[in-house]
Amino acid sequence: MFVDDYQKIFLSDRPMLDVRAPIEFEQGHFQHAQNKPLLDNQQRQSIGLCYKEQGQDAAIEMGWQMATEEVIEARINHWAEFTRANPEGCLYCFRGGLRSRFSQQLLQQHGIDYPIVKGGYKAMRQFLLQELKQACQEAPLIIIAGPTGSGKTKAIEQIERCIDLEAEACHRGSAFGQLLNAQQPAQISFENNISQRWLKLGRERAVLMEDEGRLIGRLNLPDYLQAAMQKAPLVQIEEPLEQRCQWVIEDYVLSPLQHISLEEFSHNLSANLYRIRKRLGGLRYQALQKEFEQACQSWSKQQEASAFYGPIEQLLRDYYDPMYKYQLQQRQGQVLFRGRCQELVDWCREQNL
Repeated sequence: MFVDDYQKIFLSDRPMLDVRAPIEFEQGHFQHAQNKPLLDNQQRQSIGLCYKEQGQDAAIEMGWQMATEEVIEARINHWAEFTRANPEGCLYCFRGGLRSRFSQQLLQQHGIDYPIVKGGYKAMRQFLLQELKQACQEAPLIIIAGPTGSGKTKAIEQIERCIDLEAEACHRGSAFGQLLNAQQPAQISFENNISQRWLKLGRERAVLMEDEGRLIGRLNLPDYLQAAMQKAPLVQIEEPLEQRCQWVIEDYVLSPLQHISLEEFSHNLSANLYRIRKRLGGLRYQALQKEFEQACQSWSKQQEASAFYGPIEQLLRDYYDPMYKYQLQQRQGQVLFRGRCQELVDWCREQNL
């Protein structure tokens, strides 16, 4: 029993039982897949080496030798629990081959019929890659631009037809953008998630994305997505510097301090500032470092965030704004709208976006 309608699988968020080894799952997976492996990492490596040196029959024999009653019972218990919770699901290995069929047979021996995804992970991954490439070539795309702190993320959260690249990357995109207690996904998973999101939105109407550079944290935007974004028309958020400073304080100071100690916050702030020291220049870096230290000391005494306003204003005005203006000049697309954050949200609703 096979399933091969990949589009339907992803549009319906069909639960998937991933029987690949944990290391394969970590290197890339799909949003609605759970990893309950047939082989652990060491077993996979040993059987793979045997297959390469002695052929398929020898590898299958080695697999049966490893499949003790205790091992099979543990696997069946995990899989049966998943299939009971997700009767509409399916299972896959890397290519839809031996591991999938063996897992399916074990389930059938215990009275559970569960379909295999034809072609396995590889086929579904290729489907999503092709879908993303075609969307970049064919689908209308609009880029949300605006200087740091102008509320692009606030707008994205209110616009229906958006792909939030930073949310998918678990990173805000700047030197200060690492999210608390959030590990970035694998590069392959990041690409899979963008493609699946775009697939659900469809290509008939425009999709909006925030203006991003090549990297979001340690993750790369695919070249073809970068090219599409570079040519796409823009909507620009223009907020007063005072408002931007207040939002940066809310997002990058007050929010983190609700979850971590002042000591940890101060350490992270110092480390992030150090990353851009060369671009800031020695004197500016030292001055900002001192001002942020004093702001942290003020917070420790009075729980008052106003001391952060000065260095944040300087950082926005003298570092981020010139960089934004330069990057904006490289854009090729026409400007469809300019206005404040909420005005952009209202415009998108008027445009049925």
